[in-house]
Amino acid sequence: MKNRGMKRQLVGTVVSNKMDKTVVVLVERLVKHKLYQKYIRRRAKFSAHDEINSCQIGDKVLIGESRPLSRTKKWRVSEIIKKAV
Repeated sequence: MKNRGMKRQLVGTVVSNKMDKTVVVLVERLVKHKLYQKYIRRRAKFSAHDEINSCQIGDKVLIGESRPLSRTKKWRVSEIIKKAV
């Protein structure tokens, strides 16, 4: 059964904020190798909507899935978990 109403949420680090109302968030996850049982780091970049341009490079943010806002933006910044120093 599908999780109706529940949107995916991911935690990542802001790597670019050069665009207006858009940030690029790098999300890392650990995946176990099937044969060698070693953990491999997988990375993915997501463009996320930042309505008030509040995110800076290095911030740890929570992004949530939303309707498509542009060709590449399908995520929104839900909250800033930790500000960069």
